[in-house]
Amino acid sequence: MSDVSIGSQIFDLIFHPSHATVYTALLSGKVKAFAYNHHGRTKEVFSIKLSQKSCRGIAINEDGGRLYTVGKGKGIHTIDTETGKLIESRAKAHEIAINRVESVTPWLLSTGDDGGVIKLWDPRKKEPVRKYTHHFDYITDFLWLDDKKQLVTTSGDGTLSVIDVRARTSEPLARSEDQEDELLSIVPIKGATKVVVGTQLGILSVFNRSSGWGDCVDRIPGHPHSVDALCALPASLPNVDHTSTILTGSSDGFVRAVGVFPTKLQGVVADHGEWPVERIAIGEGLNQLTLDDSEKESVDARKPFNAGDSADTDDESDELPETGQFWVGSAGHDELLKLTNLGHFFNGKVPEDGIDERQDDEDTKGILPSVEDEPAGSVGEPDNAVQHSSNDIRQESSNIKDSDPDTDTEYELAKPKKRKKKEKDPLSLKRKKGRNEVEVEGAFFAEL
Repeated sequence: MSDVSIGSQIFDLIFHPSHATVYTALLSGKVKAFAYNHHGRTKEVFSIKLSQKSCRGIAINEDGGRLYTVGKGKGIHTIDTETGKLIESRAKAHEIAINRVESVTPWLLSTGDDGGVIKLWDPRKKEPVRKYTHHFDYITDFLWLDDKKQLVTTSGDGTLSVIDVRARTSEPLARSEDQEDELLSIVPIKGATKVVVGTQLGILSVFNRSSGWGDCVDRIPGHPHSVDALCALPASLPNVDHTSTILTGSSDGFVRAVGVFPTKLQGVVADHGEWPVERIAIGEGLNQLTLDDSEKESVDARKPFNAGDSADTDDESDELPETGQFWVGSAGHDELLKLTNLGHFFNGKVPEDGIDERQDDEDTKGILPSVEDEPAGSVGEPDNAVQHSSNDIRQESSNIKDSDPDTDTEYELAKPKKRKKKEKDPLSLKRKKGRNEVEVEGAFFAEL
């Protein structure tokens, strides 16, 4: 894991589709770009001041040539990613502050403001193509469904709406019932046949497209706080079912990997401590590295790092020389951009000096470590019962038992059958199971 100090709170971030570059939208009104390599080493590429007010949202077009940014200044700014220079500004694009932006197609851009107004833009024209006013609270997220040419929006007013961009009407194609909770984020699963929505109360609401958009079909409890950010996994990520596994960012500071259908906590990917997680994105553009290796302070991305190469280099780089292709970028209120090697997380790779005993104990129990026990910046490992064969489990358990005679209890807890019988979900004692809720493991997010 690499922690990149930005110097300002990050409101949004996005990765280049082919180059190893991540772009951040900041509270200071700046946009900063950072190149990274296989080991998570970073270097600032450019920094540009767009406004005296905050920059809240950022999007990139399909070929990665243009960045679109929005913010409290009510304007839309376009940046050339190669030069890092501003090439166009649309002043007063909305009447109030703009919260989200999404590059839908090469000829279509969507923006949503704090009053719930959604506008569709053609980058070649100055005026919006269409305007929607059916939401009355701020727009929180967009999801593009390419098969039906539909734009799904979530709002703080508790509803979800579906816009057919081909229709010539200013009314949505469909709109959900009031979910009685703020809808904060949205992501597709199961080949986009279903979508998962994060809420203020920590519930993951599942909508089935074949059943209509009127109401969710399942509710998955477990997060102790609001789910502000969701992110789907790349289809090319190995050793994981990308159609049913998502990353969640919660206001308790944890970035989690969660399996849906069946519901299972895979582990903690990143920890922002006491700071809420606002945005998550995944980059896989390492086929075209953007670090300039000709400079003295740069390091060849294909060679192992030395301990003194950079202060930003993760200490585990020397112990884990394997390069990473997939990197998770997460941002909270701590003015840090955290880059986590997603391949190491799902492959269960740990330093040679052993697994952290406290983290191993927590994972064998099937629960998350508390914020007090979890050191800042640590990464949760996947459940050993899932990642290893039965022979590996017996061997690992034997090694743990032999290394410390006081770990008999831990050895017993490592048995999957026993821990499932012992653990109970404290959430189940607080309220009855709702009509649309699904059963989750007894130990799912317990003690948080």
